[in-house]
Amino acid sequence: MTQKNLSSGSKILIMVALALLAAACYTLVGLRFSNARLLHYQLAKRLPKLIVIALTAFSIGSASIVFQSVINNTIVTPCLLGMDALYTLVHTLVYFFAGAASILVTNKQISFAVDLVIMAVVSLLIYSYIFKKTGSNVLYVILIGTVLTSFFGSVQSTVTRIMDPNAYETLLTTLVASFDNANTSLILFSVIVLIAIALVFRKDLRLLDVLTLGKDKAINLGVDYDKSIRHLLLAVTLYMTVATALVGPLAFLGLIIANLSRQLMQTYRHSLLITASVLFGMIVLLGGQFLVERVFSYNVPVSVFITTGGGIYFLYLLIAKKKPY
Repeated sequence: MTQKNLSSGSKILIMVALALLAAACYTLVGLRFSNARLLHYQLAKRLPKLIVIALTAFSIGSASIVFQSVINNTIVTPCLLGMDALYTLVHTLVYFFAGAASILVTNKQISFAVDLVIMAVVSLLIYSYIFKKTGSNVLYVILIGTVLTSFFGSVQSTVTRIMDPNAYETLLTTLVASFDNANTSLILFSVIVLIAIALVFRKDLRLLDVLTLGKDKAINLGVDYDKSIRHLLLAVTLYMTVATALVGPLAFLGLIIANLSRQLMQTYRHSLLITASVLFGMIVLLGGQFLVERVFSYNVPVSVFITTGGGIYFLYLLIAKKKPY
């Protein structure tokens, strides 16, 4: 049976089964069932990681699909416009000006909230202006995104050179994407934030199928196009901030899972695309973390696999010159 013969529901069920299988393999392989204390310790280490992986996949998978629909291009994701670099800069500036001993840094919930608010305000101003001035022209957007990524990176690098070495060492552990150093104390807070974002912007999310028809058609159907785009862009920023705060920047993950979702589902229904993207995210992250722990003995972070694979996949999408759906 070919991919085209399968219904969308069947594809989703297969993806769910694969995601559950990946979760089971990651959680159960290598467990010492004969030793109760060791078993409890292993589960205490793995289950929080599994939850963080699920939250990260949900955040990045949803944000990437929404962002591609907002900009009307399937090879652009938030990381290519410098959102990861912007988060790194914002987080570094908080450390630099507040100090590593400040409550804005030591209290994880407050630190997370500060990053979330600053990222939301700054990115909304920057990227809303970019989309408006360029008319969402993908070439200009990518070019400006590349320049912004370099600019944010240069400023961040300059700040780290003059900051206290002890503060820099503490900062560095939060900027390297790794589920082993994932901030598990933010799990409950992240779940609340993600649910709140989904509830606040649920009306705009339901309009995604209409928005992809184009501005003129959406307006003719009674949609406040510019307002919805601003709301969705803000939702994307918040989702990306949640994921980055949990595990660090994961460049190219959104590109991989969003385009795989479009290739598999071959539909414009965003409910299906987002679901498939989230499931792909779980499979990719669980597979990568399994390699990190079982094959490379924690010597290589999962971000290395994602960046390498994502870079190759991005080149393929550019060379293929065709839409993945």
